[in-house]
Amino acid sequence: MKNKKRVLLFTTFASIALLAACNSTTATKDSTAASSTTTETSVDLNQLDLPQLDKEVKENEDLVELVTTEGKIKIKLFPEYAPKAVENFMTHANDGYYDGTVFHRVMEDFMIQGGDPEGTGMGGESIWGDGFEVEISPNLYHIRGALSMARAQALDSQGSQFFIVQNDQDMSDGLAIQFTPEKIIDAYKNGGTPSLDSNYTVFGQVIDGMDVVDKIAQAEVEAGETGEESTPVKPVKVEKINILQEAK
Repeated sequence: MKNKKRVLLFTTFASIALLAACNSTTATKDSTAASSTTTETSVDLNQLDLPQLDKEVKENEDLVELVTTEGKIKIKLFPEYAPKAVENFMTHANDGYYDGTVFHRVMEDFMIQGGDPEGTGMGGESIWGDGFEVEISPNLYHIRGALSMARAQALDSQGSQFFIVQNDQDMSDGLAIQFTPEKIIDAYKNGGTPSLDSNYTVFGQVIDGMDVVDKIAQAEVEAGETGEESTPVKPVKVEKINILQEAK
């Protein structure tokens, strides 16, 4: 029988932790990931492709529609930059793995989290059974509407859980231009969680339905097992995920 795990996604934003399925013991902030995955300064960041900033869905991108009990959310995915995360999500979506799952953890001005078939934050697995490594790309950032993988402290603990960044507060202050494209700094003026960059796998971007994300984030919450008030009193369900386009 597999050991139950609880995933903790750590951030300095608002002094809160972002949960998913991970080790049952509470971990501390993963300070090693950023140092090992920081964007190379030799790259001209302002010449990079930044697909999150374009609502057009290109041929090399997937497009999915999350049909929730509060409305529909359209998200394009980036297999070129996060191939394993996209393959994992798309396969689960095609197989109906996420059908009927809930957003088990929501935090207004931060994110909404789902993808656990148990609905507790302690379940779910990847299509390979084991966890898989983070995929960090200088092309993708945790701006408002970013779709990212939840994980434990271990860099190879990604399973099935995901989160959508909901914060809409200006987070551009203090971002270093030598590590962040100017257009991304501008995007952070509309919200996001830059403290997660270089630590977690961004693999998609909401292009329609952020009003639904906001509504889910505003749900009444209560304290869960960890004592954190982030468990929805009436969780929103993902009824199904429609595949609208597959990358060529």
